[in-house]
Amino acid sequence: MSAPPARQLVAPGELPRHRHAEPYVALVLAGSYEEAGDNGRRRVREGDVLVHCAWEAHLNRVPGRGARVLNLPVVAGLAPFGRIDDVDMVAGLHERDPVAAALALCNQFCADTSTTSDDWPEILATGLAAPAGGGLGEWAERLGIRPEHLSRRFTRLYGVGPQRFRWEARTRAAWRDVVGTSAALAQIALTHGFADQAHMTRSIHALTGRPPGVWRRSNAFKTAA
Repeated sequence: MSAPPARQLVAPGELPRHRHAEPYVALVLAGSYEEAGDNGRRRVREGDVLVHCAWEAHLNRVPGRGARVLNLPVVAGLAPFGRIDDVDMVAGLHERDPVAAALALCNQFCADTSTTSDDWPEILATGLAAPAGGGLGEWAERLGIRPEHLSRRFTRLYGVGPQRFRWEARTRAAWRDVVGTSAALAQIALTHGFADQAHMTRSIHALTGRPPGVWRRSNAFKTAA
């Protein structure tokens, strides 16, 4: 999917897990919702900012009367989550100049680095995204949870099973290196835990619709947002 519309009304209910090919920044203008994505779960409200990089996936659970969101061009260097104080200023500026609005948001942005360290699905999501995250049986034993319960609970919260979550995280990380560095493709595959370059190629093609060689020729060493 391409980036969502600039002004978005998020209806009450659950929006299934989905991904966008283009990076963007979501500013909550009104209402609240829970987002469960590749950077963990957050309950967001007016003034909260979520930074979505290319090919990241998430689902939304929206209570009450829904939420209004302003989607802006991405600005490099922002943390995945944060807040701004003057929502109205950014929203008003967007009517005239979306790029200026994105820069104004960047100037106000205050990163939120808080974590829910006692929340085992959050701990597991972080571990699955790490290069050496360990097996699910190991995680289940560490957390004191039966493997089948771990898998069911994680899938319900994130909209995808742990194994798929890990595969997507590994593939996105490899794709970022393909388009953002000059490293050899075989080395990138090794770094991110693929069996070989062909395995990585199949994974990147499945996730993005294009193989690494095509990405590299069309996007030579640009930084991936």
